[in-house]
Amino acid sequence: MTRRLPASLALLAVLALPAVASAAETVVTLDGGIAGTLNLPEGASRAPAVLMLHGFGSSRDEVGGMYAREAAALAKEGIASLRIDFRGFGKSDGDTGATTIDGQLEDARVAADFLAGQPGIDAKRLGILGFSLGGGVATLTAAAEPARFKSLVTWSSVGDFAKDLKGSIGEKAVATAEKEGVVGLDLGWRTIVLKKGFFDSLDAHKIETAFATYPGAYLAIAGSKDFSAAYPEGFAKLAKGLPKEVWIVPEGDHIFGSLGDDQAMANGVIEKTSAWFKKTL
Repeated sequence: MTRRLPASLALLAVLALPAVASAAETVVTLDGGIAGTLNLPEGASRAPAVLMLHGFGSSRDEVGGMYAREAAALAKEGIASLRIDFRGFGKSDGDTGATTIDGQLEDARVAADFLAGQPGIDAKRLGILGFSLGGGVATLTAAAEPARFKSLVTWSSVGDFAKDLKGSIGEKAVATAEKEGVVGLDLGWRTIVLKKGFFDSLDAHKIETAFATYPGAYLAIAGSKDFSAAYPEGFAKLAKGLPKEVWIVPEGDHIFGSLGDDQAMANGVIEKTSAWFKKTL
């Protein structure tokens, strides 16, 4: 049985819009069939770079094209970027039903290795950006390799994998996965299947503990009307590095109005993020 995903999580899984064109962009395929878009500033040498991790059910350009737009903004500051589709999503190989937090962490590691090894990239000046579920994955990734990532930015990040994802998906769907080993979810624009292993992986990772080993810069952005606004202040207190900053966007929703006619909020988030990485990388 396929269960309709509640509106609270549907925002996490809304379909990304087409990419913003850029002459500096190259579509790449990483180990494991991970699809990505590499953006290298023209004429840059030993450029800093940012790895971008998308949210649940999304893809590498993200909702409203926000990651494609962020890549363009970073390039203007002389910062390279790589945004990927996690395996099972977008153009990457893999089975969506095999998705787990552990699998996404492995995808992020593969992507970080690829990015650090590109000619013209300064591997000692890497940052990482995560949106929604990707924010939690980005935090764990940065904590797992504290010597690699100098700066972490999260947008509308989950703060508790199990609470936020299981709560949004709903008890019945979680119970179905537990009993039958699999459950179908209607995201609004597509249906996906998740296996019990996905839900088990949510319980295996705690985001707050990651800050004990991450020593770098930290910026958390969340909308005041979104569930994610409950987490940044507490996480900032746990964060050991400097600088660190929290921006709760007034009247902001989970996707910063990126699908509306008024793009001021989304543009503000993009500009704040590119300025942060310019300062911290």
